[in-house]
Amino acid sequence: MKMPLTGILPVAPTPFHADGTLDEEGMRRVIDCMIDQGVDAICILANYSEQFLLSDAERLVLMRLCLEHAAGRVPIIVTISHFYTGIVVERAKAAEAMGAAMVMMMPPYHGVGLVPAPQGIFEHFEAVSNAISIPIMVQDAPLSGAPLPVDLLVRMARELENVTYFKIETPFAADKLAALIDAGGDNIIGPFDSEEAVTLLADLDAGATGSMTSATFPDKIKPIITEYRSGNHVAALEHWKSCLPLINHENRQCGLRAAKTVMMEGGVIGSDHVRHPLKPMSVRTRSRLIQLASELDVLALRWGK
Repeated sequence: MKMPLTGILPVAPTPFHADGTLDEEGMRRVIDCMIDQGVDAICILANYSEQFLLSDAERLVLMRLCLEHAAGRVPIIVTISHFYTGIVVERAKAAEAMGAAMVMMMPPYHGVGLVPAPQGIFEHFEAVSNAISIPIMVQDAPLSGAPLPVDLLVRMARELENVTYFKIETPFAADKLAALIDAGGDNIIGPFDSEEAVTLLADLDAGATGSMTSATFPDKIKPIITEYRSGNHVAALEHWKSCLPLINHENRQCGLRAAKTVMMEGGVIGSDHVRHPLKPMSVRTRSRLIQLASELDVLALRWGK
């Protein structure tokens, strides 16, 4: 990438057939739909892609399929998280070799009781940075239970050449983003918001340059970022207000299931199946999701019709 990546970088859902097998053609249609949504990049194999329910062989199939099908139309970010540093390094090298523009990784963790010390976390990222020449996005998420204090993130940004992007999805994200940008200065190339944009305005106020949401409706969230970064803060706030009911419902009630359900309803994919032990959303939750998405006229809801 010649210029720093900014804007909307959503996570692609992984479509499955109703029997739980990979839907490869559906994955291609997801990529096409997301590009039509006007995304600035696409992240694959993330938590909202059900990465923790995929085999290593399936990961390889999906990585190759997505990179080949995107064919340079937008940058592809490949999530490579794993507890074992050796596996993360191999995943990072494979992603770069296939044409990934960036990799994203969480700190190593295996439940809240098995988290390395800060130096071990630093060395985990250091090994990946030394193995590749593309940027690394640090995913700072409560899911891991691994603390990533600002001083550790800044140390990584200063000392590790490729650690330049940060996805902050912790409570009080705006304060952490502001502190990170202030302490890290020019070493913080890409401070990003997440959490389905539920705190997007505060995070943009703090200096975030973009957001990694789900693929449910980035076409409606992108204008919030575009307007804000153009100095039109009033317009950005109005856009955000119009999106908030759907943002909140997705974030608090639906989770990773939302994008697949909206895409199935819109003819992008044939099934919104999630792998066991995840469960489909209730009829009640689904009905409200489709109602709110319809009121916003999100592209995914009509893309395949």
